[in-house]
Amino acid sequence: MQRLLIVLLAAVDAVVAAAIGLALLLAPLTVIWAVAFGQRADWGALWPTTATLWQFGHGVPLTVVLPDALVRSTGLDPSAARFVLSVAPLLLLCFTAIFAARSGRRAALAGSWTSGVISGTVVFAAISAGAALTGALGAVQTPLWMAVLFPPLVFLCGALAGAIATAWGEGDGGLVDRVQDALDRHPDWAHTPGDIVRGAAVAVAGVVGAAAVVVAVAALVRGGQVVALFEALRADGLGVVVIGLAQLAYVPTLVAWAVAWIAGPGFSIGAGTAVSPAGTALGVVPGVPALGLVPDSSSPWFLIIVLVPIAAGALAGWLIRSQQVAAGAEAPFGPRAATAAGIAVLAGGAGALLAALSRGSLGPGRLAVAGPDPGPVALALGLEVLVGAGILLLAPRRRRPLDAAWLDDEDALRSDRV
Repeated sequence: MQRLLIVLLAAVDAVVAAAIGLALLLAPLTVIWAVAFGQRADWGALWPTTATLWQFGHGVPLTVVLPDALVRSTGLDPSAARFVLSVAPLLLLCFTAIFAARSGRRAALAGSWTSGVISGTVVFAAISAGAALTGALGAVQTPLWMAVLFPPLVFLCGALAGAIATAWGEGDGGLVDRVQDALDRHPDWAHTPGDIVRGAAVAVAGVVGAAAVVVAVAALVRGGQVVALFEALRADGLGVVVIGLAQLAYVPTLVAWAVAWIAGPGFSIGAGTAVSPAGTALGVVPGVPALGLVPDSSSPWFLIIVLVPIAAGALAGWLIRSQQVAAGAEAPFGPRAATAAGIAVLAGGAGALLAALSRGSLGPGRLAVAGPDPGPVALALGLEVLVGAGILLLAPRRRRPLDAAWLDDEDALRSDRV
């Protein structure tokens, strides 16, 4: 495919990704605007609200400044009139990253992934800059450089991941092939980078899947608490819809918190609080229905959950070694040890990334600290995955020659005949 066509198709992908993300916010907001305000609706504030929420969904922190009249009428502490909201709803971020990965894969299959990735990122950056410059709100402020940079950075990371993964498997006639040619000069190590990435992907997918199951189980077990918090808000039908949609956007964030809980370090909901398998210490929790899923006590049985990352690492190690054995090219001890260490490092890095994306501020005062700490999550998750992967990759494997096994079977048959 011609490079110009690849560039144009990648640009279209970027426009579609941004348009769908903005439409997912603009459509329900339009309905809410019409129902809530009717003919008195200030339609001029609809686009700035949509753009600001779109930026927030890509990790841009919001600085909320409450009007003085509202602070006086509600009796709020003046120090709480200005606060930062930075625990982002990761649903939009996940959508952009996945759509960008599909775009990068298509560009790699077309034969010029670098041009496709650059084109898509530039176009997405232009859209992001336009939204940042035209979507300013008075009461909610965003740092301009973050509003311009963060959305295209998400698109770039997703596009690179999809493009390089595809080029590694399919070839690209360029940089990736040159790297593979260099690795082929060392046969024992040639497959180590690919094994590390595949193993880490399996381990991370296992832990994230287990975290999603934990959130689903919590929704079943503590659904009554969530309903009680909904009722305590005394919201009307429109309010319930708005709160429900907002909480759906936070489901990936809750899954990231569950990953930290499974790994062991857990997370916090305010300064001086902790939620982990080893123990739970909560103060006054905001009356957000989704936070009703957080357990208010712990049990010694919760510590069993830390076996999940070990099992995920073991699964990754088993798959990698099984592939090597099936291909008749089992790697020596050194490359297998490096593979186990690499899987652990990438899994720990993925845990740190999830923790960093889901950490931030939920409000003023003590709520300025919420979410997991990336450092402890990375260390715990990496060590747990290392244990599982190391056991399966480094354990000695019994080898029984085929001819010896055949002779043993023949001897057994002769003895039976006698």
